Amino acid sequence: MSITTCVIPAAGFGTRFLPATKAQPKEMLPIVDTPVIQYLVEEAVASGITDIVIVTGRGKRSIEDHFDHSFELSHTLVEKGKTAELALVERVSTLANIAYVRQPIPRGDGDAILRARQFVGESPFLVLFGDDLVRGAVPAAKQIINAYERTLGCVVATEAIPDAKVHSYGIVETQGSGTLARVLRLLEKPKSTETASRRGVIGKYVVTPEIFDALESCGRSEGGELRLADALALLVKKEQNVHALTIEGRRYDTGDKLGFLKATVDFALEREDLGEEFREFLCRRIAEW
Repeated sequence: MSITTCVIPAAGFGTRFLPATKAQPKEMLPIVDTPVIQYLVEEAVASGITDIVIVTGRGKRSIEDHFDHSFELSHTLVEKGKTAELALVERVSTLANIAYVRQPIPRGDGDAILRARQFVGESPFLVLFGDDLVRGAVPAAKQIINAYERTLGCVVATEAIPDAKVHSYGIVETQGSGTLARVLRLLEKPKSTETASRRGVIGKYVVTPEIFDALESCGRSEGGELRLADALALLVKKEQNVHALTIEGRRYDTGDKLGFLKATVDFALEREDLGEEFREFLCRRIAEW
């Protein structure tokens, strides 16, 4: 079954970016001039997705406005003859069929995904989280969709991580060390001495409809959150088909301040309109240091 739907949980508070996220969603923070969430939507569309469900919450209305048509803005750009800017904003509103569902209280990523059930139905679907951008020859979402087509089961995106970072990640232990391997166990932020695996989970998944029943039966964490990782662990325990795929490309954790800065620098350097002058500026600053 082909995958045409993507769910993007975007209801969190973004506390790591306060005070910037006090009055705006962290997903709308721009990498140069494009919000993070637009990069995710573009990644999904480039991977064959036609329908997107964004799970929002209080204070997230600007996400809906961003992907909506703005008559006033378009009219102003037409009057001023700004055709390039007009093409940019009109493209945003036609990227995909986007629906929105509210998560009244942030109670975990699993709770957010469960609220999209009526939109997804009984089909496998893509899940993209707003903290992970990947630059590569093939979109990361397309890579895990291709892996799903080979395995016909859930696929978890992973990357190789150093020993010092193990405690900050969900870790998967797999059957074998291949790029695509069956998951035997999921561990939530273990110590580096508790597992030999260095496959860290990043926020990109393909999940099958069985995930919804798993979410409803896996139970909430001590903090009252319903977590996708716990539901996937339950499927693994039941010996259902769950695989891990090592993603090809450079990954940026835009939910972390340093990762956000790294993404901004690299994306700016790749821009035809900014790259050369920005590179010269960076070189001058480095020389001054």
